[in-house]
Amino acid sequence: MNYTVAVRTLCEFTAKQGDLDLRFTPAPTAQEGIAGHALVASRRGAGYQSEISLTGEFQHLLVRGRADGWDPVQNQLEEIKTFRGDLARMPANHRHLHWAQVKVYGHLLCQKLGLHEVRLALIYFDIVGQRETVISELYHAEVLRQGFEEQCRQFLYWADQELAHRQSRDRALDSLRFPHAEFRDGQRPLAEAVYKAARGGRCLAAQAPTGIGKTVGTLFPLLKAAPAAKLDKVFFLTAKTSGRSVALHALRQICNMDDRMPLRIIELVARDKACAHPDKACHGESCPLAAGFYDRLPQARKAALDGGLLDKQALQQVAAEHQVCPYYLGQELMRWCDVAVGDYNYYFDSNAMLHGLTVANQWRTGVLVDEAHNLLERARTMYSAELERTAFMALRRSAPAALKRTLDSVGRYWNDLLKHQDAPYQAYDSPPQKLIGALQRAVAAIIDFQTENPTHVDNSLQRFYFDALHFLHIADLFGSHSLFDITIRTSAASGSGRNSTLCLRNIIPASFLAPRFDAAHFTTLFSATLTPSHFYGDTLGLPVDSVWIDVESPFKSGQLDVRVARRISTRYQHRSASLQPMVDLMARQYAAQPGNYLVFLSSFDYLQQLAALFKNCHPAIPVWEQSRHMLEAERETFLQRFTETGSGFGFAVLGGAFAEGIDLPGQRLIGAFIATLGLPQINPANEQIRQRMGAAFGGGYEYAYLYPGIRKVVQAAGRVIRTQDDRGVVYLMDDRYDRPQVRELLPKWWRVTSRAG
Repeated sequence: MNYTVAVRTLCEFTAKQGDLDLRFTPAPTAQEGIAGHALVASRRGAGYQSEISLTGEFQHLLVRGRADGWDPVQNQLEEIKTFRGDLARMPANHRHLHWAQVKVYGHLLCQKLGLHEVRLALIYFDIVGQRETVISELYHAEVLRQGFEEQCRQFLYWADQELAHRQSRDRALDSLRFPHAEFRDGQRPLAEAVYKAARGGRCLAAQAPTGIGKTVGTLFPLLKAAPAAKLDKVFFLTAKTSGRSVALHALRQICNMDDRMPLRIIELVARDKACAHPDKACHGESCPLAAGFYDRLPQARKAALDGGLLDKQALQQVAAEHQVCPYYLGQELMRWCDVAVGDYNYYFDSNAMLHGLTVANQWRTGVLVDEAHNLLERARTMYSAELERTAFMALRRSAPAALKRTLDSVGRYWNDLLKHQDAPYQAYDSPPQKLIGALQRAVAAIIDFQTENPTHVDNSLQRFYFDALHFLHIADLFGSHSLFDITIRTSAASGSGRNSTLCLRNIIPASFLAPRFDAAHFTTLFSATLTPSHFYGDTLGLPVDSVWIDVESPFKSGQLDVRVARRISTRYQHRSASLQPMVDLMARQYAAQPGNYLVFLSSFDYLQQLAALFKNCHPAIPVWEQSRHMLEAERETFLQRFTETGSGFGFAVLGGAFAEGIDLPGQRLIGAFIATLGLPQINPANEQIRQRMGAAFGGGYEYAYLYPGIRKVVQAAGRVIRTQDDRGVVYLMDDRYDRPQVRELLPKWWRVTSRAG
């Protein structure tokens, strides 16, 4: 059995050495790099070939990759590297790695074409000056063969381990047993659908009720199918930290079914949460864990992969033992792990690591998207960009003198936009090209300044640079799926227009997500709320042949008493009048059945008004409230009030931290009161979304307001029934719940009755 490795992976494994160095030395963007490669190729003569596909074997190792360029006239193979600034400042370990790569390509080319010798050239292209620095050397084919084989020998020991691991892993997964005595009701059909879709390489969207065990019900069948589907990797992606914890717990349960289970699992943690020295910069002269990182990496890598599940704590422990950076150790280990558990952005963002590795290494991946109803809003954020005027003005005042002129230009064009806007919010058909041009010049000036002053440290300058770079990147992607808008917030302190936000706002991320689904062998999106299917299919860009299933609920209608308070209106103009009827309704239910209840409101202001009135009317009944910007410890304190023997009302915001992803079974929660339909606020920005949705799909109101709102309601109500033994009540406090259009979006197993209020 052959082991396949990319040229880049082979060389990074065998030739990387020295320090980890991530000093702020602005590098060319991806677009600039592509343009630089194209420009170099355009300067070559007739017959010049770009992107040469090359493969070669050594024993049972298959090495493949693409060389940048081949000039048969000069017998020269070229590796092109774009850069900015002074080439002499490039770290020696970077140059060492570049030579290792071009030498491997040189051997593969000699083998392919039967060459006796070849000239190898590193082409360093300065994208600012448009100049090439060529470093070349003539190599005999035999010398290149010997070097190639030596690199392969260094890698083969690892490759043999990896082949043995893959075979052992697949044998264990073939005989994998479900980690519980039996499937829960609803869990088996979900697992069967995932297994079939994984074997067939289809995209699956599964709506399955809260509480049936969707995490283990999707992970188990995917792992079981992995050997037959020839999967290299499994990615479990989630929107929240709590989702990662649940997935890791499920994976531990699965692995515990076999003492010899060799599954390698890694938890991907954000850089700011993994960093051991947040007060230091990421280079060897500042951080001790960056100094000699690549020299100590092999031992750390081996120790980590011998240790089983690599959650945040385990990774930190290995990193500490070997004195390497835990975050970048995790990045390196991803190449050798079987299962990754991390946030959506690791696969779906524009520069997502997992997607990049999948494409570069041609992995066959199985992707699980947890609580997939969250992907729409998260993806919109990924492909949107903002610039805040207050931050820009602060930078303008503190910027180095060399940058003031170019920043002034940005400020002038920004001011011109504001002068022509006569409303606090205004949407435009396209980004302002003059401002875009000024931002491009500002980014280029910052790059030049930083290149000439590598020791200059200015956090606000760096932050603006990255914000502006992202803004320009999103501007390049602008289309009918997005809009450009300006929001102006005036105050006596700042003056008119001083506090404004420029936003490139993505509305329909389908065109960006579709290639991510295509890159995976198989994807399953699952949630308790994926209704209606066409809404999620349209907005997320799911393949047209996706399989949709709606798993029948294991819960009976008698478990949940759903009541519509049809004499209450929570429309904005009726908010004040709705407070007392809601207080009375809550008090009557509490008197009839004391216990723990959640009360969901559409905003913090509405929440505070209702909670204040309730406390005033019923001071003896315990009340606790969600507040803005709660810390993790405060959220935990809020949830700890829901005890088996406790009683009272917890007030929370619909769509917030307590409206989904929390588990309060049994008597910890016996009911919920939900005010409003959860509709997004009617404002100019949301009205623009409605118009764009209507133009793209029809039904703009449903796509912009109704579907997202009811999804939040169903998620919040799902907190009440968590097991087949639970009983509870849900009050839907708004007369609009009696409308057929709304009723058809509620779960089919609910038995809904209307009450006077």
